[in-house]
Amino acid sequence: MSLLVVGLSHRSAPVSVLERAALTTDAQVKLLQDTVAAEPAAEAALLATCNRIELYADVDKFHAGVAELSTLLAQHSGVGLDELTPYLYVHYEDRAVHHLFSVACGLDSMVVGEGQILGQIKDSLARGQELHTAGRLLNDLFQQALRVGKRAHSETGIDRAGQSLVTFGLEQLAAGADVPGWARGRKALVIGAGSMSSLAAATLARAGVGEIVIANRTAERASRLAEILTEGADTDVVARAVPMESVSDELTRADVVVSCTGATGLVLTVDAVAEAVGAERGPGARSGAGLLPAPARAAQAVRPSAAPGESGDENCPLDLSPVPATAGFSVLGEAAVAGMGAAELEQHAAWVDNAPGPQLVADEAEAIAALAAAVATVGRIPERRRPEPVATGPAPTFFLLDLAMPRDIDAAVHRLPGVRLVDIESLAEASADAPMASDVDQVRRIVADEVAAFGAALRAAHITPTVVALRTMAADVVALEIARLEGRLPGLDDKHRSEITQTVRRVVDKLLHAPTVRVKQLAAEPGGAGYADALRTLFDLDQETVDAVSRAEDSNSNEKDRGPA
Repeated sequence: MSLLVVGLSHRSAPVSVLERAALTTDAQVKLLQDTVAAEPAAEAALLATCNRIELYADVDKFHAGVAELSTLLAQHSGVGLDELTPYLYVHYEDRAVHHLFSVACGLDSMVVGEGQILGQIKDSLARGQELHTAGRLLNDLFQQALRVGKRAHSETGIDRAGQSLVTFGLEQLAAGADVPGWARGRKALVIGAGSMSSLAAATLARAGVGEIVIANRTAERASRLAEILTEGADTDVVARAVPMESVSDELTRADVVVSCTGATGLVLTVDAVAEAVGAERGPGARSGAGLLPAPARAAQAVRPSAAPGESGDENCPLDLSPVPATAGFSVLGEAAVAGMGAAELEQHAAWVDNAPGPQLVADEAEAIAALAAAVATVGRIPERRRPEPVATGPAPTFFLLDLAMPRDIDAAVHRLPGVRLVDIESLAEASADAPMASDVDQVRRIVADEVAAFGAALRAAHITPTVVALRTMAADVVALEIARLEGRLPGLDDKHRSEITQTVRRVVDKLLHAPTVRVKQLAAEPGGAGYADALRTLFDLDQETVDAVSRAEDSNSNEKDRGPA
């Protein structure tokens, strides 16, 4: 059997694809179960985070394994295989080991060096153990990945190269300002009470926010998190829990919102945020001046340009008002495109094509046609946003951090005056230019050394059942010969029988010692997989005996590995 990983991440796929491919908890369980039920795979583990989905499996055939794992990922994510395939990557054998070890060290993270991935790998292993989909290979692999990640963080300064996604997100919200100074005294609303939301709440508390409100669908989890924050010895934050139904009211009181839930749809719409920032807030409240109702904001975003003095919107089927000095119909980053249905888009495109004023250029017409075709499959057109620099609008006073995948917060909220949104997409853009610490090279050397050691151990372990079977066969031969000797010399006393037995065993052990030790050394080297076959052939070992030893070792290993990771 051989290690195979098929996956996609922020490095291979756009955020819009990662959003659609995100798996619910139930879908993750079903994917693992279906993977081990498939013919090429004997065991499976899934690493699913906010910016990666990777399916690991022990397969007996490479091409069949790639095809099966790719098909299962498409099936359970709901993204068509033809659409998903261009974004998938495949790693096999040592390359698969190298990839997971790099991930564990934070080298493949959106924020290089972040340590949260270790907890996610541990959770993935625990899930595989709980579902009995992770066997000996994946247990060994993931446990070693955890050790390698911890070694990288303890022996190098990789922590200086990056932070957790939460810390990086808050730094982006603060736009270069000192986070504690920016956060001090603010009121925060955290939506969700999972690991990421809990980390965000703790980070905000340490940064000095005055109040944290936790909203979660499970009231007990929200209350427990609020209790932990309130009792924390290193902060004096006031924390309380509220039901999800209270989020709209809490929005009007919050300065900072962090959302990370497992919801498949939007948790905060642009209209909900617009209403919150435009609400009465008492002395010092943020002004809602300049906010437009949603239809008007959409109208500003998409329409053909009109000549001076022309209304340009006569008979517009979507009642989109004119926007003078706008050059042409734009489809990239426009709020009106987001969520527009195929029929509406085609209807408006037809009107644009025949409207007075400048006409569509060929590229824009093709883009509209492509969007109309895509929305029929996707269900809606996700906004392709291009946030304006902060300097072009009023200074932000309402901050939103969306760490969910798929997104919790409508991307169109970044257009609201006084609002700053940071999400997975903008974090990916910001981290692409982040400087790399010198320690990264040292971590890469650690990964390379650990991959070589793991490969050698794996290859050596592969021949162990054959060596055990050989020694078992030799012991059986000794036992048969001693029995024959007793039949020929029935008067042999116990003392002499014991001495003869020990002598024969020592002779056999000495004859087998050198070749079995050497064959393990040779098998651990690259290309050493064939030595097990050679040993079986030379000593005419029964394959079923070797397989029985392997099954026994796997059973013992699995029982041991089901403890804490």
